[in-house]
Amino acid sequence: MSGTSDTKLLYPGLAGFYASWRDIADTLVRVIIGYNIFMHGWVKVSMAGVAGVSAYMAKNGLNPGAAFALAAMFLETVGAICIIIGLFTRFFAAAIAIELGIAFLAIHFAHGFAVAKGGYEYVLLLGIVMFAIAIRGGGPYSVDRMIGKEL
Repeated sequence: MSGTSDTKLLYPGLAGFYASWRDIADTLVRVIIGYNIFMHGWVKVSMAGVAGVSAYMAKNGLNPGAAFALAAMFLETVGAICIIIGLFTRFFAAAIAIELGIAFLAIHFAHGFAVAKGGYEYVLLLGIVMFAIAIRGGGPYSVDRMIGKEL
């Protein structure tokens, strides 16, 4: 598939608007999803702690619970900050997508779609967006771009 579109805009005058906002929109998605992930991690760090998160992981069959807890806490805090600023973006986005895939399969899938019942809708959304960020990279407004290196 080439980078050009086979479709025509109903209002061609919007082409310039779309082109000028594309990079900003990608950055906005990266920052906001990173912030959401960070807030999940911050709750784990500041409220539940390693012991609480470890117990939750073990209760859900993720053993050793401490290893899964520490990995989740690291990815959802340090990794999320890196996503927000666009540093090692592809690595952390892929790692968080994998973490969310594990959460999807091990915990949320059995509860069905509805997030109100502990279901998978939110975890699936975050995981797919993280996968897309891993594929696209940090973009032009990222530390990765500033240092000129990317995974």
